[in-house]
Amino acid sequence: MVEEHDINEGKVAENAEKTEKTTKSPRLTIRVSRNTMSFSVPDTDEAGQITYVQYPVKNGISTAANLREAFVNEPLLQKGWTKALVMVSTPVIIVPIEHFRIKEKTMIFNHAILEHENDITMSSVLTQLDSVALFALNKDLKTVVDDHFADAKWCPVCQPVWNYMHQRSYAGMQRKLYAYFYDKQLSLFSFSENRFRFVNTFDGTNSHDSVFFILAVWQQLALNQGRDELHLVGDIPEREEMMEQLRKFLKNVYRINLSGDFNRAPITQIEGLPYDLMTLYLKGRG
Repeated sequence: MVEEHDINEGKVAENAEKTEKTTKSPRLTIRVSRNTMSFSVPDTDEAGQITYVQYPVKNGISTAANLREAFVNEPLLQKGWTKALVMVSTPVIIVPIEHFRIKEKTMIFNHAILEHENDITMSSVLTQLDSVALFALNKDLKTVVDDHFADAKWCPVCQPVWNYMHQRSYAGMQRKLYAYFYDKQLSLFSFSENRFRFVNTFDGTNSHDSVFFILAVWQQLALNQGRDELHLVGDIPEREEMMEQLRKFLKNVYRINLSGDFNRAPITQIEGLPYDLMTLYLKGRG
């Protein structure tokens, strides 16, 4: 059985996010991928804005070592933060909440995803989708974070995007497939009411491969080429060429416009800010 505190974790986190907007102690967000790292926090002087810092990581040393150096070198990290949200770009599997057993999460993850046996398996509850995201976390990275924050929460970088797109999926009667490009990866996902119908991550560096993955998933889901919709968002490689190729096979292909989607919110103008961070600050983690 799922332990009660695990089921309620997502609701508690959602309430905590709402509370933090009205307190003087905001939560620092650390976003980590293999080759990038950033830090952000709500701007206390200007409503609706954030302070965003892209940290230059060093090749040849671990992510944990880069973060240790950042605590020494980056002024934003030296302001006495006690709370952090760490968003990690790492392999994820989704488990329906009714089948989730906290004592089995490591076994489930290592059975599905290879080469992460030496990592820690973390879980994040997606309350809107009645699911739990299991993801790998480097032990040294967790140690560095725990050494600096009394209250640290963790989630996959896609979690805010999944939850926001789930809300958008109710607009119109057409079925929808979403493609989110981030960190040279491609997350493809679709929903059926309050559930994932499909979710998986692919290599997103090559536009031709991405078109193949998208069309293969479209066919797998038996979506209608003339009626249903494909929505693309994020750092789309060779965007115009990809859209042209997809429109040869699918009638309704759309690119989500960041500024328009978020009513021209100021943070959509921040250079280099990933869509998942925009979604986090404007729509919440979910």
